[in-house]
Amino acid sequence: MNAKDKIRAKTVITAHANADFDALAAMVAASKLYPGAVLIFPGSQEKSLRNFFIQSTTYLFNFKAFKDIDPDAVELLVVVDTRQRSRIPQVRPLLDRPGLRIHLYDHHPDTDDDLAAELSVVRDWGSTTAIIVDEMRRRSVVLTGEEATLLGLGIYEDTGSFGFNTTTPHDFEAAGWLKGQGMDIEVITDLLSSELSAEQVTHLGELLQNATTHDIHGVDVVITELSTDRFVPDFALLVHKLIDMENLKVVFALGRMGDRIHVVARSKHPDVSVGQICTSFGGGGHAAAASATVKDKTLAEVRDDLFALLYSQINPQIVVESLMSRPPVVIEDDKAIADAVELMTRYGLKDVPVVDAAMRCVGIVSHHTVDKALSHGLGRLGLSEYMSRKFETVPAGADLYRVMEIILGRRQRMLPVLEGETLIGVITRTDLMNMLIDEPARIPDSLLPERRRERNIGPMVGNRLPKKMLALLKTAGELGRDMGWEIYAVGGFVRDILLGRPNSDLDLVVEGDAIAYARRMADLLGGRIKAHVKFKTAVVILADGQRVDVATARLEYYEYPAAMPTVELSSIKMDLYRRDFTINALALRINPGRFGQLVDFFGAEQDMKNKVIRVLHSLSFVEDPTRILRAIRFERRFDFQIGGQTLRLIKNALSLDLFSKLSGTRILHELQLIMVEENPLACLNRMQELGILEAIHPLLKLSGERMQVLMELVKVNNWYKLLYQKPEAEPWKLHLLGLTMGIKRDQIGQITSRLRLTAREERDFILLRDQIGEALMKLMSWREDRSRLSRLCAILRPIPLEGVLFLMARSKKEHIRRNISQYLNRLRDITSDVTGDDLKTLGIRPGPAYTTILARVLDAKIDGRATSREDQLRLVERLWRTMQRRGGAQCEGT
Repeated sequence: MNAKDKIRAKTVITAHANADFDALAAMVAASKLYPGAVLIFPGSQEKSLRNFFIQSTTYLFNFKAFKDIDPDAVELLVVVDTRQRSRIPQVRPLLDRPGLRIHLYDHHPDTDDDLAAELSVVRDWGSTTAIIVDEMRRRSVVLTGEEATLLGLGIYEDTGSFGFNTTTPHDFEAAGWLKGQGMDIEVITDLLSSELSAEQVTHLGELLQNATTHDIHGVDVVITELSTDRFVPDFALLVHKLIDMENLKVVFALGRMGDRIHVVARSKHPDVSVGQICTSFGGGGHAAAASATVKDKTLAEVRDDLFALLYSQINPQIVVESLMSRPPVVIEDDKAIADAVELMTRYGLKDVPVVDAAMRCVGIVSHHTVDKALSHGLGRLGLSEYMSRKFETVPAGADLYRVMEIILGRRQRMLPVLEGETLIGVITRTDLMNMLIDEPARIPDSLLPERRRERNIGPMVGNRLPKKMLALLKTAGELGRDMGWEIYAVGGFVRDILLGRPNSDLDLVVEGDAIAYARRMADLLGGRIKAHVKFKTAVVILADGQRVDVATARLEYYEYPAAMPTVELSSIKMDLYRRDFTINALALRINPGRFGQLVDFFGAEQDMKNKVIRVLHSLSFVEDPTRILRAIRFERRFDFQIGGQTLRLIKNALSLDLFSKLSGTRILHELQLIMVEENPLACLNRMQELGILEAIHPLLKLSGERMQVLMELVKVNNWYKLLYQKPEAEPWKLHLLGLTMGIKRDQIGQITSRLRLTAREERDFILLRDQIGEALMKLMSWREDRSRLSRLCAILRPIPLEGVLFLMARSKKEHIRRNISQYLNRLRDITSDVTGDDLKTLGIRPGPAYTTILARVLDAKIDGRATSREDQLRLVERLWRTMQRRGGAQCEGT
C-alpha cells in the first residue's frame, strides 16, 4: 500500500498476540468507548477463532492490519487484555514514538514488562470484556445483537462459562446486561463446544494417555504432553476438553510443535497461579488461565523448569526472611577498589553489596572485578565506577518463587533483601542451593548458571548459510570428531547467522590443539596454514581463497591496561568470556550429533532481541580501549544502542586517558574498519559526541564544514562504487582527508605520527594533500564554457583516486563536479589511437618529442578535435612540422 493510501487514524485499538475470544471481544467493546478508532487485529493461533473472525467479524467491525495505517498519524493507542510490551509486537513501532498516549484495560496481574499509560483500568475480574462492558453500562451504550453476542463470547470463554474460580459477580452482571442487549447464548454455546475433528480426537487421546498427576506440597497437579512436528490448532480447546472429561483442578499441557514448546495452563486452585508461572516462560495470563510459547528449550527442559517453578510457588511458608544472612557484610560507596579487595578477601566473599550512608543498596561489586582492577593498578579509584548498578532486590516477606526467578533465572548470584529502602540482609546462590538440597524436586541442570544455555539452531544454519559454507562447517566438525576434540564456530559468524546477515569470516575454536587441527584441515581440504605458536592460533587458507581462523579455547588476561593479551589454555566458556561484547560471545557446536547447538552463556540472544551492546565485565575497556571503537561500530551497524552501564564504562575509560596508552597502529586499524562500514559518518558522529576523536588527537574534531565534506565524500564514493571501475578508493584515506581538512601542513605530521602511518603512507598522504591544494587553485580558474576538458584531465590525472573524489566532494561549483564525474566515468580511460610506433613509421626519431606529441594528440581526442585515427595521424604530422620549424635538431631529440 502506498503511503498516501494508508489510513490516518488518530486512535488505534489492539490486544495481545495470539488473541483469544476475550481479547477480540474486548477490542470491539473498546471501539464503543473510542468512536472512530481503528482496530488492529493481533493474530490468533486458535483455528476456531480465526475462522470465526474471517467469516463474520471482518464484515462487522473496522479491523485492519498494522501495515494499513499511517503510524505517524496515531496519537492514542488503546491496549486491551494485556499491559505487557512484549505481547503486542504488531504495534511495536508505535511504542517508542514521543508523545504517544496509551490507555490500558486489563485483568491480568502486574509484571515488570507493563507499559506506562495515562489511563490504566485494571481489575481482578474474570475477563477484560466484563471490565469494558461495565464502563459501557455507565455510558448507556446501545449494542446490536451481534455485538452483544461477540462480547458475551469473550466473557464466557475467559470464565470457563462461569466455571473458573476467577469468575466474579461483575462477570455475571456484565453477561446479564449483554443478554438484555440481545446476546444469543445458543451461538456462544455452539462456538465453545464445537465437535472435535478426527485429528483433534487423536491429539486429545495422546494428552489423556500422557497425563500424570503429581502431589506438590498437597496440591494435585496434572502435567501432560503432546509431541508433533506440525502446529496443532485449538490446542487450548483440547485442554478444556481434557479438564471437563477428567474434572481436573490444575493442569499444565506442554505441546512440542516443530521447534517450539506451547504451554497451556488452567487452575481452579487458589494456591496455584498459572499466570505467574507462564510469565516466567515468557508468556502471560491470569491466575486461572495462561499460556506461553518457549522457543529455546526442549520439552524435557521445559518440564524440569515447570517442576522447579511449581515447587517454589506452592511453598509459601518458605520466605526470604528465613533464608537470608543478616546482618550483611557491606562496603560504603565512597570506598576505593583496594578497600573492597581487602574486605572480600577477609570474609571470603564473591560479591558484596555497596551501600550509601543511609544503608540503601546502590550497587553490587564482584571479587573478580575488583581483583582484576587492582592488578591493573586501579586500586585507588572509586569503587562506584566499577560496581554493577543493575540488580534486583526483594523484600523480607517475598516467597521462594521470586528468589528462584532472580538467582536461577536471571543469574544474579547475590540478592539484597530490603526493609523499605534499607538493606537488612542478603541471599546468595549458595544459600538457595543449600535450602533446596533436601527438596524432592531438585533444581534442574537447565536452570543452573553454570549450565551452557543451548538450543539447536541447525535448521536456521542450514537455511541461512550458502551450501559451500555449510559443507565446510560440517567437514570441520567431522574432523574434530575424528581427532577427539569439540569444535565450535564462534563470534560474529554465529551472531550474523542469528541476525540473518551474510558473513563469510569463519572463526573456529578447538577444545584441543588448534595448530595441529589446522594442519589436518589444510591437508584434508588442500589448503595451507599460517601458525602463530605464541597465541596458539592458525589461519587455514583454502584453494578457493576462503580463510578459516582457528584458535585454541583459551583465557586471555592483560598484564597492564591496553597491553596485548597473554594466552593460557582454558575452556570454551572462558574463551567466550574474554570477548568484547555479549553479542560476540556466542558459540555454535559443529561436531556431528550436536551440530547446530547454540552456546550462549552471557545472554547474547536477549541482548540482540533488546538491541543492546553490552560488555561482559566492567574492566573490559580498561583492558582494551579499542573495544570502545568496536562498540560504536557495532552500535551503528546493527542500529543497536550501547547499554547504560557500558556507556558509563566508556566514559570512565576516557577519563582515565587510556587512549594515550594505545599504539597508533591499533587505533588506525579500528578506524579503517569503521571507515568501511555502511554508515561511517554515524560512527564518527558518535565518536565526536563521546569525545573519542579528541582523545585520539586534539586536532581531530568534527566541525560543521568537515562534516559537510565527509557527507559529500560518502555520497561521491557510493556513486563511484556503482561505476564498478578499478581501482577502488581506500575509505580510510578518503575520510582522513575529510577529518584533517583545514589542518595546517606543519601540523598534519602530528596526526600521521599518532596513527603510526608507515613512512611511505605518511609521505604519500602529505603529498596527496599538497596535490589537492594545488588542484583546487587550478580548478578555480577552470571555466566550462572557456576551458577545455583536456585541461581538466591534465589537472586531475596526476592525483590518486582518493584525491579526485575529495575534490569532487569539496567543490561547490556544480559544473566542476559534473565534469570531474565525467573524468572519472569516461575521460580518464581515453587513450590516443596512435603510438610511438606510428611516430617512428612517420620518420620521427625517438626522443622528448614523442611525449609532447602524444600528449597533444590525446588532448585533441579528449576535446573532440581529432576523434579518428586518421585525424590523429594528420595532427601528428602537423605538430612535427611545426616543431621542426621551431626547434630543428632539438625537436628530433639529437
